[in-house]
Amino acid sequence: MNKSLFFICFSLFLITSIKVSAQKTPKKIIVEHSDFADVNQTEMPDAFLLTGNVVVNHDGVVLTCNKAYFFQKENYIKAFGNVQLVQGDTLYLNSKYAEYNGNVKKAFATGDAVMTSPDATLATDTINFDRNVQEVFYNTKGTIINKENTLVSKSGRYFVAEKKFKFLTEVVVTNPKYVMKSNHLDYYSNSGHSYLFGPSTITSATNFIYTEKGFYDSKKNLAHFLRKSYIKYDNRLIEGDSLYYDRNKEFASATRNVKITDSINRGIVKGHYAEVFQQKDSMFVTKRAVAVNFVENDSVYIHGKKIMVTGKEDNRIVRAFNNVRFFKIDMSGKCDSIHSSAKTSLTKLIGNPILWNGESQITGDLMHLIGNSKTQKLDSLKVLNNTFIISKDTLGTGYNQIKGLNLYGKFEEGKLHDVDIVKNAEVIYYMRNDEQELIGINKNVSSKISILFDKNTIETITFFQQVDGDIYPEEELEENDRKFRGFKWRADERIKSKDDIFTEEENEYNDKMVKEGKKEETKENVPMKIRKETLDYDKKKKKK
Repeated sequence: MNKSLFFICFSLFLITSIKVSAQKTPKKIIVEHSDFADVNQTEMPDAFLLTGNVVVNHDGVVLTCNKAYFFQKENYIKAFGNVQLVQGDTLYLNSKYAEYNGNVKKAFATGDAVMTSPDATLATDTINFDRNVQEVFYNTKGTIINKENTLVSKSGRYFVAEKKFKFLTEVVVTNPKYVMKSNHLDYYSNSGHSYLFGPSTITSATNFIYTEKGFYDSKKNLAHFLRKSYIKYDNRLIEGDSLYYDRNKEFASATRNVKITDSINRGIVKGHYAEVFQQKDSMFVTKRAVAVNFVENDSVYIHGKKIMVTGKEDNRIVRAFNNVRFFKIDMSGKCDSIHSSAKTSLTKLIGNPILWNGESQITGDLMHLIGNSKTQKLDSLKVLNNTFIISKDTLGTGYNQIKGLNLYGKFEEGKLHDVDIVKNAEVIYYMRNDEQELIGINKNVSSKISILFDKNTIETITFFQQVDGDIYPEEELEENDRKFRGFKWRADERIKSKDDIFTEEENEYNDKMVKEGKKEETKENVPMKIRKETLDYDKKKKKK
């Protein structure tokens, strides 16, 4: 390498080194004012003693106090009495004592330390401020106050640029409407947004909320909860993989693997989407919705594409829509919709209803199941217009049939015990003796027929007024004459278990939702992603 090229490279190296060195050289603390200044090597070697209205400046930060020791060589200052450190118009740090290092741009304040920002005030014993990363942290009990909330924690960290507090130990947020507790909470003081992580609770006069991952907007009182979350009222528990909550309206919605438990009425409603209006004491459930009511030692399962529950306990109405199916151990049925009133203890089966009770198939235009409001047991049955009862002959291939206009039945211990068929009553009945031998086929017409059931099978039939008919030997009654007009045996549609109330498609959808929920639970729980509305909060305020 020739000498001229060497000197050029060396010069460039020196220039670059000087620039880097200049960039790395910390700025000096500047004393702008002090009533008195003195040097006392005995009291504080190598330090200027500043007293009275002390004002110093360092790279945009102004520190004021009553007294200070300024170590010029170390670029370091110790401040006493009415200490205040000010950074722009965003942060004020007040204390009885403070230290500031200009070389590393870090401050330490103690003795009734108070940090004030435009959105919140932090009061604690000791505060540390790292200007390089714009973070304030404390490890002593601190109290943060802003317009909506008071936060108390054992330790915390404040990110100046983001206006965010991070708490990792026993934080309690007190709001006029609720108290929030968590061991991991990120709180944005400008927006009032809280991000909860790990076991956390929100307690209010109206409900109790548990979550392990959630978001809460304290200004709008809106929330979104994930991960093992639930909302508990006095008489109702709402669970779901994802919960949305509006405290102002006392409204909640739940998505995927939803379960709503009514402790007073001993009922459960399940589905994969639900809306609950607590003030109106009502709910709406869909996506494989099923309502389960527990009565004594039995359970009634009702399924529809939509299930609605409205009204207070004494005046509650349950509605189920579209292809409704229901099941209990000794009874099941289908219809287009169900309307059930707690006030009247009346349940209406509307639109092509069919009921299976024991071995009997019952159809009609409209069915009423009437309960006893005192005993909470099923009391009676009404079938209005075009009543048709069919049951298979116990030993043969024939069918017992009863037709008429209306049916009135009574239940005993949940089982249909006796029935009256009124107006235009007709019967085809296979009569057998005690040895179960066929005596003949009874075909009759009368004004009224009374039937007595024993163990869900017909025991006796009694005819009243204008009886017309006979008992025919089996070989004398033609096959066509053994069935009434409109006969349709629907055994293949019969609901024999609680699982039969759902279609195959609905079960596949449910399996998918359950699988997705379990898969989510097996994943490592990580904090919720910060919302855009949180990050852009001040931008939106400026636009407005």
